[in-house]
Amino acid sequence: MGRRILLAAPRGFCAGVDRAIVTVERALDQYGPPIYVRKEIVHNKHVVQTLRDRGVVFVDEIDDVPAGSVVVFSAHGVSPKVKKDARDQGLMAIDATCPLVTKVHQEVIRFAKDGYQILLVGHEGHEEVEGTMGEAPDRVQLIDTAEDVDSVAVDDPSKVIWLSQTTLSVDETMERVEGLKERFNLLADPPSSDICYATQNRQVAVKQIAPSCDLVLVVGSRNSSNSVRLVEVALQAGAAAAYLIDSAREIELSWLDSVTTVGVTSGASVPEILVTEVVDFLAGQGWPEPEEVVTAEERQVFALPRTLSGKPSRS
Repeated sequence: MGRRILLAAPRGFCAGVDRAIVTVERALDQYGPPIYVRKEIVHNKHVVQTLRDRGVVFVDEIDDVPAGSVVVFSAHGVSPKVKKDARDQGLMAIDATCPLVTKVHQEVIRFAKDGYQILLVGHEGHEEVEGTMGEAPDRVQLIDTAEDVDSVAVDDPSKVIWLSQTTLSVDETMERVEGLKERFNLLADPPSSDICYATQNRQVAVKQIAPSCDLVLVVGSRNSSNSVRLVEVALQAGAAAAYLIDSAREIELSWLDSVTTVGVTSGASVPEILVTEVVDFLAGQGWPEPEEVVTAEERQVFALPRTLSGKPSRS
């Protein structure tokens, strides 16, 4: 057999990322620059730089936004305290939180009100986790590592539930949950899966191609949780090697030595143009047109925040 490129589908932008980016673009059109965004609107260097070039100012905290300005909350969500700080500062806040992240926030509020202790499976320091825990900081404990599973303590083992960050590896999450259930046999499950459909779909697609691949290239930024997970999933599913790259410029020719089949995919915050550039780079090295491997069709679209006019476009 000759060389092959297997192109995983679905890949790239999910509905929540698309909504967040279009939210910022519409805010620019409606209010004009500068528009401020707390943290990165999504975790992708190319997207952030493109918006910065259009007049978006990315800040770490609300205190960095001038009074009276327009500020957008990122797709990863924020805590109630951040929203209060924005109101106190007289800012016009536009919430671009992914609706699937908002769902987890609402679950935290509901179960905390019902007296549950909540074990949140997620990665320490991730913006989504910080925002979610902020809904009920006295009722939520983070479960990141296997050591956390072993050491976590609850007051009432009969009223404990697990929830999760939306962008985790399904397999890693369930490994943590199984460990928790061994310790707390009355541990309740969330009403429905917290891991978003797009994260799951991209992992399934990578699992499909990885066993046939000598190399998998995952396009995505290093602070993108779901992109990092795709590399892990590819290796666990049988790929001989897998690398996370922000763009085709990061591909090292040595990676292609003795490689027959290359898999290509991208995280949920990655524009398709970056995937096209990877395929074009490979073509320049003599690789053929890619074969697309489709494992699911995605048609989900989320409406824009009510403070903006119009409907989101698909990218």
